[in-house]
Amino acid sequence: MTRATRTAENTGATTLCLYLAFELGSNEWKLGFTTEPGATPRVRTMPARDLARLTREIADAQQWFGLKAATSVRSCYEAGRDGFWLHRYLNSLGIANVVVDSSSIEVNRRLRRAKSDALDVRKLLGMLLRYHAGERAVWSVVRVPTVEEEDRRQLHRELRTLKQERPRVANRMHGLLANQGLWLPPGTNIGAAAKTVRLWDGSPGPAALRARLEREWEHA
Repeated sequence: MTRATRTAENTGATTLCLYLAFELGSNEWKLGFTTEPGATPRVRTMPARDLARLTREIADAQQWFGLKAATSVRSCYEAGRDGFWLHRYLNSLGIANVVVDSSSIEVNRRLRRAKSDALDVRKLLGMLLRYHAGERAVWSVVRVPTVEEEDRRQLHRELRTLKQERPRVANRMHGLLANQGLWLPPGTNIGAAAKTVRLWDGSPGPAALRARLEREWEHA
């Protein structure tokens, strides 16, 4: 009999939940499970994005803590590269997930003495318990956009990225020219100039260099 089950019997509670925190990595995910403060967390490692394995881990955790398969699950993970697809998947399973603003828990992370994924996931798990106990200020929850809202942002993000990349591309092209003792005035169409650029001795610029300059110009 688990501690969670004994607590439910002693208090008459019938609304036990399984709490799940994710530590998302490129190749591996760490999962932390618990049912209440003070219970020993169950920490598991699994391949990243393996949804079939994730479903099994949740079922195994329910069994580990002596919970029924229909027990509610509450989860959290930090906003980052993985975006919101996992949130939508968890919601489709009936899991109440929150996506947490990473910057809102940075201070707490700096205070820890040890650095390990297991400690991270336990920390998130503890904060998830506090959040659902009513401490809403424990972190900031990100508003998850709809698929349509997120898709509408793609053009704006692409334009912003291109604006940020343009100076870097231009500097790289000028660096390629300077490497051959060449300089072009600002505003020059380098893509066009690359076709006729000549070296110090009047010889045509190397073919590979000219081709690269043209590709860089198209990218800019």
